[in-house]
Amino acid sequence: MKDTTSHGENPRAAHFATTHWSVVLAAGRTGQAAAAAALERLCQEYWFPVYSFIRRKGHDAHQAEDLTQGFFTRLLEKNWLESADPGRGRFRTFLLTAVTRFLANEHDRDQALKRGGGQRILSFDAQDAEGRYLLEPASSATPETVFEEQWAYQILAGVLQKLRAEFDGGGREGRFEALKGFLLGDGEVQSYAETAARLSISESAVKSGIHRLRQRYGALLREEIAQTVETDAEVEAEISHLLNILSK
Repeated sequence: MKDTTSHGENPRAAHFATTHWSVVLAAGRTGQAAAAAALERLCQEYWFPVYSFIRRKGHDAHQAEDLTQGFFTRLLEKNWLESADPGRGRFRTFLLTAVTRFLANEHDRDQALKRGGGQRILSFDAQDAEGRYLLEPASSATPETVFEEQWAYQILAGVLQKLRAEFDGGGREGRFEALKGFLLGDGEVQSYAETAARLSISESAVKSGIHRLRQRYGALLREEIAQTVETDAEVEAEISHLLNILSK
């Protein structure tokens, strides 16, 4: 990425100061349109971990829908980010703490349930949400663990979606699907020769494609994680935490 920082300025610091979680935190203090838009995008991306958390807390599907909507409405309308602590950095930590407090506050919770079918600031399909939740294997995991698992899956899904768009672009549809087994190790991985025949390319091209796929996966994973932390140093810790969750 081209360095557009001024002389003497730390490019990495500037990068985080202008494009990541710090911008979202600024929404609670400055009301900047760009910061508010960044927050709304993060809310849109991470509503399902919140929905899953609320469901695991014992609320039924209809209650969880209203409470999820009610929580994000409060988050945006009541400017809860004004009290967010940048020192704690991680968006998932802030979000989990905020929704826990929301559920513990009887007034906010009851108002969300009474609204039932009222204002909707998030565009998500309630039936799809419940369908996704029911697809999860039965377990004794705590609501907090379920939240973290769904956060990890959401991060990974975002990365894979971007990878697919990159590798299937330019009339190369199906390339990502043919190569992803070498990245994820899910299912039966074909040989280089089989993959080359499937894509009508050489084995060396397959090996080169796998190498690029792995490189882009690492870069995109860092970019996705960086959207939800305050500093560059926290990215590595978050990646380790995410991989630990996904390995269970």
